[in-house]
Amino acid sequence: MIYNLSKNNKTINGIIEIGGSKSESNRLLMLKNYSSDFKITNLSRSDDTKILVDALNSSEKKIDIHHAGTAMRFLLSYYASKQNLEVVLTGSDRMKNRPIGILVNALRYLGANIEYQGKEGYPPIKIIGKTLISNEVSLPANISSQYISSLMMLGVKIENGIKLKLEGNITSKPYILMTKKLIERIGFNVSINNNEIEVFGKKKSFDKIVEVESDWSSASYFYNIVAFSKDAKITLKTFKRNSIQGDSIISGIYKKLGVDTLYEKNYIIISKNKKTRLPKKLELDLSDSPDLAQTIAICCLALGIECRLSGLHTLKIKETDRIEALKKEFIKLGVQDVETSNNTIYFKGDQKLNNNIKISTYQDHRMALSFATLAVIIDISIEHPSVVSKSFPNYWEDLKTLGFKIN
Repeated sequence: MIYNLSKNNKTINGIIEIGGSKSESNRLLMLKNYSSDFKITNLSRSDDTKILVDALNSSEKKIDIHHAGTAMRFLLSYYASKQNLEVVLTGSDRMKNRPIGILVNALRYLGANIEYQGKEGYPPIKIIGKTLISNEVSLPANISSQYISSLMMLGVKIENGIKLKLEGNITSKPYILMTKKLIERIGFNVSINNNEIEVFGKKKSFDKIVEVESDWSSASYFYNIVAFSKDAKITLKTFKRNSIQGDSIISGIYKKLGVDTLYEKNYIIISKNKKTRLPKKLELDLSDSPDLAQTIAICCLALGIECRLSGLHTLKIKETDRIEALKKEFIKLGVQDVETSNNTIYFKGDQKLNNNIKISTYQDHRMALSFATLAVIIDISIEHPSVVSKSFPNYWEDLKTLGFKIN
């Protein structure tokens, strides 16, 4: 399937209700299964969250999580600690090539019984659940934060909590802090001192109801739409000024790119600031928010801004190699001299974009979500558009409410 997108009227107004954050929802679902003393509201509608819910409710001996990398990492720790459970955790072909060895080794050090069913260091994996007695482990700090979050949440289940020693520079620290704050909200203590994390002891008071904030990475696509428009004002629900999501930095980044953010009680209004003088060059280290890379790169490309993004090493092991996928699609659009490494992407400003280009999505929701925003300025086609359901199932309908033509 292919969607052809265009936008004739460059003035955009509308109200969009974005679903609950996938990152918050998935962590809260795990914590609820470790400690069931609270209720979750505004749960994400994403495929990833539905897959996690189904897996947690399943009694099958083989659990297929498809493309859901978060589910793979979070469920591994959960199943390893679930006494007398025997299960095989598997996924898509891409998932079978996404490394899991560092987390497996950490869990084995804690006493877990885990066996690889195929290639060493990769899914599928067989887990025989047991009570974990050891509670201290060291692991590299520059790995996916989901490994670290998975072990932090496991500390809720282990009798004496858990102590993690992280070696090196921490990647995506805001996601670790998100996990910390959610664990604290359900009544457990968490301390982070330098590169040591400890989860311990339940507190007397905790939140009985935890509301999931809407997803800031999903909001980022509308920041692009406003930036590309002639005039725009979009209301996005439900967001907070003091968000625990690292991707909320998008509001500050886009202020430089001509998009203002007004915070109200439980929503934001983003609008075009025509007086903004755009920078000639944008350089950002996205180590803490790598999921914003595609959106920001596309924004700079469309606005003619020279761009260098770094801190992208985790993008190599996402649904696709996002750095190389961006490069390939940029070349299709006519971009000259896209430079990439394992950690960076760079391109010059003032590039003329080809019209009516067909964008490949590589089974990656963020490729479809971010490139679709270019329809404000050029006609564009998106292959396999259904891939957006992984994180933002209502996306195409939301674009239609803003006046996009999709056929």
